[in-house]
Amino acid sequence: MGVKLDSIFNSAVNNSLFKNKGVLQVRYTPSSIPHRDNQIKSIASILASTLRGERPSNLFVYGKTGTGKTLSVQYVQNEIIKKAEELDVDMSFKYLNCKLKKVADTEYRVLAALIRQLGGEIPSTGLPTDRVWAKFIELIDDRKQLIVFVFDEIDQMIKKMDDTFLYSFTRLNQELSKAQISLIGISNEVTFLENIDPRVRSSLGEEEFVFHPYNAIQLQDILKERCDTAFKEDVVADGVIAKCAAYAAREHGDARRALDLLRIAGELSEREGEKEIGEKYIDLANLKMERDKILDIVEGEPKQFQLVLYSILQLTKKAKDGKLDKFYTGDVYNYYEGVCGETKTDVLTQRRISDILAEIDMLGLINAKVISKGRHGRTREIRLSIPSNLFDKVETILSDSLNF
Repeated sequence: MGVKLDSIFNSAVNNSLFKNKGVLQVRYTPSSIPHRDNQIKSIASILASTLRGERPSNLFVYGKTGTGKTLSVQYVQNEIIKKAEELDVDMSFKYLNCKLKKVADTEYRVLAALIRQLGGEIPSTGLPTDRVWAKFIELIDDRKQLIVFVFDEIDQMIKKMDDTFLYSFTRLNQELSKAQISLIGISNEVTFLENIDPRVRSSLGEEEFVFHPYNAIQLQDILKERCDTAFKEDVVADGVIAKCAAYAAREHGDARRALDLLRIAGELSEREGEKEIGEKYIDLANLKMERDKILDIVEGEPKQFQLVLYSILQLTKKAKDGKLDKFYTGDVYNYYEGVCGETKTDVLTQRRISDILAEIDMLGLINAKVISKGRHGRTREIRLSIPSNLFDKVETILSDSLNF
C-alpha cells in the first residue's frame, strides 16, 4: 500500500503562511528600491541621452551580490522604455546573464544568445565565429536604432573566456552605418576592469560607480516592505526581521540573502505546521543556505577551478584512507597535472594554481595554512573545509562537469 499523502497536501493548501511568496524571490522586481535613490538617479542621468536617440557612455556598475545593482539598472531600463515609447524613439535593451551555464562560456554562445534576442536564428555550434559576428552586425544594423546591451555578472564571462570579446564588442560602432550600441556591465568584482588588458579598459570604462553593501537598518527596511506583501498578517514573530537583517549584514550586506533567508524560514515553518515564523527558523534557514551555497559555488566556477578542487578532494580521500599524511601546494599541483592529462586540458603554471588555491580558500571551501619549511621556503598546508555530508555531492558535480 502506498504512503497516504492527503494530509500533507491538505496542510500545504490550507495552512499557508504566505500571501505572495513571489515577492521574496530573485525574479521579482519591486516598484520601489529602498536606499538606492542616488544610484538610480546616476544611472538614469547617464542613460537619458538614449531618449534623444544618442548613444550613451558605456557604464560599469560594481558591488557585492545583493546590493541592488541589477534591480536598479532594470528599474531605470523599464522607465526609459516607457518614455521612449511615448517619444517614439527606436531604442531597446538586451539583457544577458553571464553566469548562466552554456550561455556565456564561449564567444560563439554569447553571440548566439544575443542573435536570438534580436530575432535571428543560428545553430548552437558549427559556424565559423566570423560568420556569427557578421550575422550579429547584420541584425543590429538593419535600421537606424539604438541598442543598450546589459551584461549581468560580466566578470563571470571574462573568467570563462577572455577580454578579446569585450574589445571586439566595444569597437562595433565603427562597423555600424545605421545603428549604435552601448554596453552596461554589472560586476560583483570591484576590481574587474583593473584585471583586463589596458586597450580593452580604455575602450570600456567610460562611466563607472560602486554600490556599497546595505547595513542592518537598511536591510530591515527592505524586509519590512516585502513582508507586508509576502506574508499573511501576524505570521512573522517579533525579532525575526532584525535577526534576518543581522545575518545578511554580516554577509556583506546582501539583500538577496536576507530575502532568501526569510522565504526559506517561512517554508520550513509551514512544513512543520507552525502558525508563525519564529527566530529558530531563521537559524535553520541559514544552515540550509550555507549547504546550498557550497554546491552552487562548485557548480558555477570555471573548469580550472574545478580541476584544482577535484585534485584536493582526491588527495583528501587518500589522507582519510591513511595513504597520505598531510598534503601541500606542491602535492595539489602534481595531482592537478595528472588530472589535466586525463581531461586533455592545458596545464596552468604553479603560480596560477597558487592564485586559484587562494580563491578557493577565500570562498571557504579549503583552509590553506602557510607554513615554513626552513631553507626550502614556505608552502601551504591544504585542508578541505567542505562538510562531510556534502563530500559525495561535490564530487559528483565535479565528476560530471569534468566528464570523469
